[in-house]
Amino acid sequence: MLALRPASAAEGSPVGDRSALPFAIAPQPMATALLAWGKQANVQVLTASGAVASWRSAGASGLLTPDDALVELLEGTDLEREAYDAHTVVVRQRQKAGNATPAPADPLSAFDPHSVTPLATVDVRGILSDDGYKADTTRTATRTESNLTDVPQSISVVTREVIASQQAVSIGDVARYVAGVQYVDGYGGSPLFLIRGFDAGNGMTDGMPNGIARTEDLPPLIGIERVEVLRGPEAILGDASQNNNFGGAINVVMKRPQADTIRTLTWSAGEYDGARLGVDLAGTASNDGAWTYRLVAAGQGGQRTPQGNGHGRGTYLAPSFAWQGDDTRFMGGLEYVDNRVPGPEHTVLLGASLSTASPYRDLPDVPDDYSTYRTTRAVFEFDHDIGDDWSFHSQGQYVRQHSDGRNWSYTPGDDYGGFLVPVARSFRYKGSYWTWQNDLRTSFSHGDTTHTVLLGFDVARTHAGDSGIGSVEQSMDTTMDNDRSAQIITRPLSFDLATGARMSEKFNALVAPVTTVQNLGGSWQTNAGLYLQDQVAIGEKWNVLAAIRRTTYQLDTHWDDGMPRRQRKSRWVPKLGVVYKVAPDIALYADTAVGFQPDPLLGKDGQPLPAVTSRQVELGGKFDLFDQRARLTAALYRIRVDHSVDLVSPEPPFFATPGPGQTNRGLEVEFTGNVAPGFDVLASLTETRIHNHDDTRPTGTPKHQAAVWGSYRLGGGTLPWGIAAGVIARSKSYGRTSEQGEYFGIPGQASVETNVTRYGDHWRVTLGVKNLFRRTLYAVNFDDTFVPIRQGHTVLLTGSYDF
Repeated sequence: MLALRPASAAEGSPVGDRSALPFAIAPQPMATALLAWGKQANVQVLTASGAVASWRSAGASGLLTPDDALVELLEGTDLEREAYDAHTVVVRQRQKAGNATPAPADPLSAFDPHSVTPLATVDVRGILSDDGYKADTTRTATRTESNLTDVPQSISVVTREVIASQQAVSIGDVARYVAGVQYVDGYGGSPLFLIRGFDAGNGMTDGMPNGIARTEDLPPLIGIERVEVLRGPEAILGDASQNNNFGGAINVVMKRPQADTIRTLTWSAGEYDGARLGVDLAGTASNDGAWTYRLVAAGQGGQRTPQGNGHGRGTYLAPSFAWQGDDTRFMGGLEYVDNRVPGPEHTVLLGASLSTASPYRDLPDVPDDYSTYRTTRAVFEFDHDIGDDWSFHSQGQYVRQHSDGRNWSYTPGDDYGGFLVPVARSFRYKGSYWTWQNDLRTSFSHGDTTHTVLLGFDVARTHAGDSGIGSVEQSMDTTMDNDRSAQIITRPLSFDLATGARMSEKFNALVAPVTTVQNLGGSWQTNAGLYLQDQVAIGEKWNVLAAIRRTTYQLDTHWDDGMPRRQRKSRWVPKLGVVYKVAPDIALYADTAVGFQPDPLLGKDGQPLPAVTSRQVELGGKFDLFDQRARLTAALYRIRVDHSVDLVSPEPPFFATPGPGQTNRGLEVEFTGNVAPGFDVLASLTETRIHNHDDTRPTGTPKHQAAVWGSYRLGGGTLPWGIAAGVIARSKSYGRTSEQGEYFGIPGQASVETNVTRYGDHWRVTLGVKNLFRRTLYAVNFDDTFVPIRQGHTVLLTGSYDF
């Protein structure tokens, strides 16, 4: 016999108690469903592991008695329950001819508790039902494990199965099919994500806002359990950093220790991505099962771009351990990321239209155009049950980052006969930040109303500085360090991007280099907040989410003369949402939320700029279809920002003025899940309308965007096959030249990809093609000095082996 014991089963409500409790158990394997039921009902579950191994549960949700919830979990199976005492229930196979799982030799014999060997306490808080395309729970939006249909907000969850099916190798790949998300390449800076037309900021890791993390600092996908995309302002979660998430945030959920054994080897090989190899190990680290571990390691080599930039490689190592007691759980881990990334393939415009693009991509003869990003991260998580109704949760992270690289970029050169002028850069950057979150949680009921209350405090502190930039012509072999300033030396390009001819050395000698010195900072930024949240379940029809946060922002930096400068801003940030369940599988919701972004830049009067605020109103619905194997989510939204991206003077002293503000409206529809045996679909549709309050034309914002991905597993026997294909399409958008401010059109485009998979008992191998029709694909937003070109026709071989 196997004892499935919840974290606090010593005392609790009796199994036969008729008082209703709020249950939120998603469809998942029966073993984990029983664990979740035992946790929420505060009851110990005893069962034979073989009896439940072959069964899945359809889940149970709503205001139910513990016994009714258990009946729902076991519905459609050959399992039956029996109460042993007030706090223990036995689940076993019902004796019936033709059972898939053999019944016990004598199922009607009296249960002998002395035949049970209780195992270590199991914490089911982090259990996620991510074995398919459809996920049913989220922890990020509410800081508690919540059913997606109970949260009045549009949330997308990209599961491990989707990542594997699409042969994704980066976070940029993961986000391509998500409604409302755009991925924008960067040069001389990091790529970024746009959600609902706004910069998504630095994102979150395990629900903790990142201070200065970039996409190059993120771990490879082998270290990630799932990716959650939250839409709407997320200041309530503590991210009040620069480039705040007015449109949403991307949260990366890392792999953590677990008792179930994992031994997985993954690999991939591609024309430009090079070769990747990774291993994922997990299991118990002690005889009693109290200690568990996780070790993820990966390496990459041979990454390059089509035009020849190379030297790309990556290293990742992430060990972590956890200890589980009767009422307490602790987890600690380390992560090390070392990525060297080639400069992205790109061209430039020689006029205000894409037809004037230079036929030459990147500068000739500079294959060492690459940047290195090193990140070290320490993380901990602590949980403790305080009595029957209260629990305490604390988590934190400390991160150090270092960047070192070189690149060429371009500025208009009208003074030099119409040629573009390169800016040869070598740069170094160091930064660190730490985050600490703490909260108390309790649940209580009054009649048919249940409250889940969370009261907490968090603080995040970021240090940015220790930077240096320099260059000498094309050799880029000299670097200068300066803690608080950057020097950029520009020279005319000795190559004509229009004709391909070399410019004479005599012409080069006539042009003196231009030197610009810019203050970079060396600042400390502190974000802190007190917050109160109440999740209210009213009967079986209504759910309310109400939250308020008092957020405080402080920036400690220096004036131009070196004197210390401090600015401090605070405000209340509220959030309110309501869910109405028309039926068990239909939920309608309305939500309003406020965004808040303090501005560390100075205006021309030398004073801090006003903080940026936003307000979003969202209406939507979530519909479970195909016997709850799939979900359709639709959302209408409007986000109004009082002033948008700051306008910075191109000449010293680089003062800033507030942007004009904007109003974004849109419709997002997303479908994900299983529609027939072996057939899974993920599809999204985005309609966007953006209005700048000064009536200028918005850039980088296609009005229409659609994506669909489908996979089908065919054939039976021991070696089935799978096929999959997808299309990503968008309408035209607009870009703007950097100096003259002329608008130019960026055409709409579509990309097709497909793959075929061979499955074994413990392995899978996938051969795929991206950009099947060899189209030249451009980013959604760029200017004349940097036109990123997406990776072309690529063949990719990926695989995994469980040993």
